[in-house]
Amino acid sequence: MTSTAEPARRTAVSQRLTIVTPTTAQFHSGTYRIGSSATARGHEVTVVGRWAPGLAIEERHPAGYRIIRIASDPREGLLMPSGMRDQVRRRAATRSRQPPESPGQTGGPGKRLGGRLGHGAGRALEIRANSFEAVRIMPPADLVIAYHYLGIGTGLALGRRDACPVVYNAGDIYLASTAIQALPWLARFAIERYERSAAQRADSIVTANDGYADELARRLDVPRPVVVLNCPPRRDPQEVPPRRFHEALGLAPATRGVLYHGGFTAERGIEELIAAIPAVPDAVLVLLGFGPLAGRYEAIAAAPATAGRVRVLPAVPPEELLDWVASADIAAMPILPTTLNHRLTTPNQLWEALSVGVPVVASDLPGMAPIVRSIDAGALVDADDPGSIAAGLTAVLATPEAGRLARRERILAAARDTYNWEVQSGHLFGEFERLTARPW
Repeated sequence: MTSTAEPARRTAVSQRLTIVTPTTAQFHSGTYRIGSSATARGHEVTVVGRWAPGLAIEERHPAGYRIIRIASDPREGLLMPSGMRDQVRRRAATRSRQPPESPGQTGGPGKRLGGRLGHGAGRALEIRANSFEAVRIMPPADLVIAYHYLGIGTGLALGRRDACPVVYNAGDIYLASTAIQALPWLARFAIERYERSAAQRADSIVTANDGYADELARRLDVPRPVVVLNCPPRRDPQEVPPRRFHEALGLAPATRGVLYHGGFTAERGIEELIAAIPAVPDAVLVLLGFGPLAGRYEAIAAAPATAGRVRVLPAVPPEELLDWVASADIAAMPILPTTLNHRLTTPNQLWEALSVGVPVVASDLPGMAPIVRSIDAGALVDADDPGSIAAGLTAVLATPEAGRLARRERILAAARDTYNWEVQSGHLFGEFERLTARPW
């Protein structure tokens, strides 16, 4: 079982932490939590992320850490003379300073090259190109933590350059994801070998729950990773929860808000929620997030047949998210059991709902179910069945006032005692201290 005791904290010695994420670092909650808490402890934190059109190459986050986005071209990963690589790099930098031609523009000739070579080769070139550029431009580090198999190559390159420890943050079992499983077997084989080799070269591995830790130890042939639940910080609950959705969407006061927040991707139970919501009295489904299916859900929400029962809002920054989650009557996460990742997941949405005392309707799967049951945090449902989801939502919303308040207190007590970043970050910073032999 994961320890819930909060580790004793010594006075931190200021150090330089680099966080590598394959995202743009706009909405990545793990980067935000580690970056903001390390900055608050007095460390110098730099995040290396992926540039996308319309974003700054470099900026200072309100929490105090620095973000540097890499605008590399996958062709920089090819074997070529350094002078030729410099020319490719200059063209990539020029593109990053230009406004996007359209909202969907993300790459140009480098992306086309990756497409022609196939997913595996394109990813390999992207990893190499990002690593070359990061080594060239990133400031020195005393420790590097890198997310995802797409980030660990850059993390290891920075670790070699600075002779510092590297931590691999394996957020889940990437090889079990739907996207990877859909690739040709040769691409899957190459990614599997690459991740195992990279993980074995890292100085430590952390992951998001006990189920992942056991599976990753077996798959990667490494010591059991350190478990750090990606929970939000403790916060004092508001006596009267905010009503941001009612204000933003003009909902009637009696309307209950059912919230899905996070990535708009397949197999997250969003389609099933949309099918379930008409059977839930006096409720509106709010989809708060971003992703490739955003346009589809916006079209569904705008259709006359939906009758205003589904609404879509864009993602909000991590520092604002919890106030939005606290505005919901239920947080729904009926993730489909299509992969091992999904069956073992303890998604950020779960921790975020618990942190503000909001009940959940979640899939009855091995990752989430024990947590929901242990504190009676809501209802567990068959995510494949919209009828089951509707019944779960209706039952939670129909809970009498006394039961609703008692459930809220149980949820908040669990968040205060165990499911919070102060406890979980102690495990992470304790591992950093072990690796650097200096207090974090």
